[in-house]
Amino acid sequence: MDSSLVFSLKLKLHHHSLPLQTHFQRPPLLTSSHFHLAAAKKPPRKVHCEFEPKVNGALSPDPDSRFLDRQKALEAAMNDINSSFGKGSVTRLGSAGGALVETFPSGCLTLDLALGGGLPKGRIVEVYGPESSGKTTLALHAIAEVQKLGGNAMLVDAEHAFDPAYSKALGVDVENLIVCQPDNGEMALEIADRMCRSGAVDLICVDSVSALTPRAEIEGEIGMQQMGLQARLMSQALRKMSGNASKAGCTLIFLNQIRYKIGVYYGNPEVTSGGIALKFFASVRLEIRSTGKIKSVKGDEDIGLRVRVRVQKSKVSRPYKQAEFEIIFGEGVSKLMLFDVSGDIEVRLTMVLFFYVFVKAGARQR
Repeated sequence: MDSSLVFSLKLKLHHHSLPLQTHFQRPPLLTSSHFHLAAAKKPPRKVHCEFEPKVNGALSPDPDSRFLDRQKALEAAMNDINSSFGKGSVTRLGSAGGALVETFPSGCLTLDLALGGGLPKGRIVEVYGPESSGKTTLALHAIAEVQKLGGNAMLVDAEHAFDPAYSKALGVDVENLIVCQPDNGEMALEIADRMCRSGAVDLICVDSVSALTPRAEIEGEIGMQQMGLQARLMSQALRKMSGNASKAGCTLIFLNQIRYKIGVYYGNPEVTSGGIALKFFASVRLEIRSTGKIKSVKGDEDIGLRVRVRVQKSKVSRPYKQAEFEIIFGEGVSKLMLFDVSGDIEVRLTMVLFFYVFVKAGARQR
């Protein structure tokens, strides 16, 4: 039978029948040999990557001419920048050292675990929460820990409410503590910035942001509308202090209060004072709240607070962790928080034995 078929079609056009012959060529059957022959005729096309040495010698580790030229240009640019702006303006991270952020204890073991090791050095930390939630107590514990390590600490008491007796009970070396009670917000932040640039202070605590009153507000009358003065003051100061703190390795702790937005019916109406600049510049933001009172053995009086701290922001560790501990009035953070950290029964029994021997030894010395 012929491979081609001839069909005779009749199309009706204006009542006329026209014969039309159309030839259809039957395609040949394809076998596996055809594919092998086609593959042999067309060699596979090689796709070059831009990261291959032959294509882009600048990104290859081989001693290519383009790669060497770019490395020489990079070293020349870095040397020119360091000679213009000072040594260390630009450097390779591997040769600079100190890539990891150093930390120091906060005075609360559970909080140190939530922070991944403690408070970071050379960074800005914000501690905010309602009244009587333990903000100042937590800051005083951090000051005491810095002094125990041989460092210098400074307290900017903008609220003019420093209690030396309570600070000493928490372990603060009051005699060597640097205290500043400024007249206005500009004075407080300028003194803190100068002490930070000196490189001799390891920790500066500002208590509190809400008490940093701008000079224009103090000189004006009570009731005058001064829009955005404190927010502008904090924004200007933090732009300077963040870089100085990092270079000097000085930690800045800002204690902040909570305000409520007007006319908010849905969502969280709480907001911190002083604008939003501190939220951006802070490497760590801690929200502290009281979850309840601690009763005495008889149950007739309150002897402490149960506190929960939430890591709302952290650039140095995992955020959104929580830490719970107890604050005893007149004593600070309770040492019994070790039992909350240890989950093993053997560890708890060891701690009970240790505290029993420690208390007995202290009673005998007395």
